[in-house]
Amino acid sequence: MHIFKKSSKLDNVLYDVRGPVVEEAARMEERGTHVLKLNIGNPAPFGFRTPDEVIYDMSQQLSDCEGYSPSQGLFSARKAIMQYSQIKKLPNVTISDIYTGNGVSELINLCMSALLDNGDEILIPSPDYPLWTACATLAGGKAVHYICDEQSDWYPDIEDMRRKITDRTKALVIINPNNPTGALYPKEVLQKIVDLAREHHLIIFSDEIYDRLVMDGKEHISIASLAPDLFCVTFSGLSKSHMIAGFRIGWMVLSGNKAIAKDYIEGIKMLSNMRLCSNVPAQSVVQTALWGNQSVNDYLVPGGRIYEQREYIYKALTDIPGITAVKPQAAFYMFPKIDVKKFNIVNDEKFALDLLQDKKILIVQGSGFNWKQPDHFRVVYLPRIEVLKEAVGKISDFLSYYRQG
Repeated sequence: MHIFKKSSKLDNVLYDVRGPVVEEAARMEERGTHVLKLNIGNPAPFGFRTPDEVIYDMSQQLSDCEGYSPSQGLFSARKAIMQYSQIKKLPNVTISDIYTGNGVSELINLCMSALLDNGDEILIPSPDYPLWTACATLAGGKAVHYICDEQSDWYPDIEDMRRKITDRTKALVIINPNNPTGALYPKEVLQKIVDLAREHHLIIFSDEIYDRLVMDGKEHISIASLAPDLFCVTFSGLSKSHMIAGFRIGWMVLSGNKAIAKDYIEGIKMLSNMRLCSNVPAQSVVQTALWGNQSVNDYLVPGGRIYEQREYIYKALTDIPGITAVKPQAAFYMFPKIDVKKFNIVNDEKFALDLLQDKKILIVQGSGFNWKQPDHFRVVYLPRIEVLKEAVGKISDFLSYYRQG
C-alpha cells in the first residue's frame, strides 16, 4: 500500500495555540469533561458581544454581499481603513494600498509567500505569535528569532536584532501590542527599530491587531508613522476590538516608500487576486465598526471587564510561589514565568498537558510561541473574575504538589 505523508515543508512548522495539548483537550471534551480554555483569544465564548450596530448593519447589507467584491476589498471598507490610517499617521497611503483579508492570518501568509525565496531570512520576535514563523517557514524562508527581554518589560532587544541581521535578511516583524506578552512598545523603542531597519534596508511588518485594546492611559503608536522613507506593511482588523473573531475581517496597509517594493507589491496583488476576495459580509461592517461607538473602550478602564480581569489575574498568579510576570498593558494575554528549578520543569508541553489532565485547564506552553526555555506559559484573561478565581485556585493547588520527572 502506498502511504501518503505530509509535505516536508511542514517539518519545522508549529502552531501549538491549536496543537497536541489542544487535541487532548478535545478528546477530554468528547468524553464529557468540561475544560476551561485559557488558550486562545476568542472573546465570544466568554460573553463579549458584538456591538448591536455592527450586527444590524451587516443584516441590512447581506443581500448586497452575495457576489465577490474587488480582490482588495469593498471601496467603503478600504476608504474607512484609509481614514483610520490617516489618524494613525501612516505616511503615503492611498486606497489602492489597502487589502482586506479573512483575518490578519490570511494576510500574513500572503505577505510571506509573496516575499520570501528559499533561504531568505526574516527577523521575528521570540516569543512570537507562531503563525508568523509558520508562514515564513512554509514560504521557504528562515525565521530568525530575536529576543524580547522580560527584564525590560518584554521590549525587543535591539542589539540582539542587530547581531542577527545577515546579507540574507529581508525584513523584520514586530507585534505591537504584543501577543503573547501584552507589552506595548513606547516611541523610543519603535524609533530604534526604525533606525535599524533603515540602516540595513529592511521591510517592516507590524502586526497591530490589538492596537485598540490599550490600558493605563497609554497610546498606541504605529511604527510606520515613524518611517516615511521605509516600506512598511501594517496589519490590523476587527476580530478583537469588536469581538467578531468569527467574522474573519482583517486588513493590511502598505505605506512609506512603495517605489522600492514595486515588484513585491505586484506579487501581493497576484496572490490577492488568486483568492478572489475576502469575506464580503464582514467587509460591509468595517465602516460602521471603525467610525461607530467604540464599545471596547468601556472594557479597558477601571471598572471595565478587561481591565479588572487583568488586575485580578496579574495579582492572583504572581501571588503563587514560583510564578512571576510582567504586567500586560494591552491585549488580553499574560506570559507568566515559572520557576523551573522549583518545579523541576524540563518540558513545558508536558507541564501544560499535566495541568490539563489534572485540573481541566487549557493553557499554551511558552515553546508554542517559539520561546526556547521551558519556563513560560500564556494565559488568556477573557473569562469573568469568578471563573479566573476558580482557575487560579486550581493552578495554585496543582503547583503545590507538581514536580516533573
